[in-house]
Amino acid sequence: MFTVIDLVQPQTLEEAYNILVSRKNNTVLGGCAFLKMGSKRIGTAIELSKLDLNYIKETEGYIEVGASTTLRDIETSSLLKNYFSGVLVRAVGDIIGIQFRNVVNIGATVFSKYGFSDVITALLALDTEVELYKGGRMSLEEFLQRPYERDILTRIFIKKNARKAVYNCFRNSSTDYPILNLTVSKLENQWKIVVGARPATARIALEASELISKGQLNEALIEEVAQKAVEELNFGSNMRGSAEYRRAICKVLIKRTLMEVVSCK
Repeated sequence: MFTVIDLVQPQTLEEAYNILVSRKNNTVLGGCAFLKMGSKRIGTAIELSKLDLNYIKETEGYIEVGASTTLRDIETSSLLKNYFSGVLVRAVGDIIGIQFRNVVNIGATVFSKYGFSDVITALLALDTEVELYKGGRMSLEEFLQRPYERDILTRIFIKKNARKAVYNCFRNSSTDYPILNLTVSKLENQWKIVVGARPATARIALEASELISKGQLNEALIEEVAQKAVEELNFGSNMRGSAEYRRAICKVLIKRTLMEVVSCK
C-alpha cells in the first residue's frame, strides 16, 4: 500500500504542474490501481478531478479524450464504437474486470508507457497524438520513444478517418495480463502493425508495415510480413512466457489479424 503525506486538488493545470515539479516525491494520481500494489511514499499526491479532464468528444478533425477518462468510459462510448471498427472498445474489454476499468484512466495508462497496455497498442495503430502540459503536442509514437520527464498528460487526440483496425491478444486467462497483444490497421493502402506486451511497450513493426503496404495481399505475402515483424521486433521473457513463445504467438496473431482487417466493413 502506498503512503501519502499530503493530498491536493489543484484548480488549474499550471498549479498542478508547479506542485509536481516542486519536489521529487510529488506524484500525480491516476486511478491508483497500480500504486496500490506497491509501497511508494508520496510527499504530495496531486488529484486532478477538478480539472474537467474526463470526457470523450468529437471535434472537426479529431476525437479528443481527456486524460481522466476511465477505461470503462472508453468501453461504453457510443462514439468510439462507431470509429476504427470499434477497436478501442474491443481493446479495453479484456482488461481485468469492470471494477478495475471503472477506476483506471487513460492518461495515467499512456503516460506510464506500460509494456502490457492493450490501450497503447490500439492507440498506436491509429493516428494518435498526445498533449503534455509542458512538453506540448506530439505523436504517440514520438512520446513513447522519449525518456520519462516530469509532466502531466492532459489530452489524447485521435484523427478521424476511415482507418479500419482489429485488436487481438493472447492471455493465459481472460482477466490476466496479456502474454502478447497487437493491433493491425489499414487506411487505403497504408497498413500499421503494432505489437505490445513483448513484454516491452508497444512498437510499430515498421518494415513489416511497409512491406504489406507496397504489396498485393495474398497468402505468401501475409506469411512474409508475419516473419518480417518477428525478425525486426525485440521479444523478451518473463513469468508469463519466453521470448521464443512470444515470437511464435506473434506470427500466428499477425496472420489472423491481417485477414480480419480485410474483412472489416
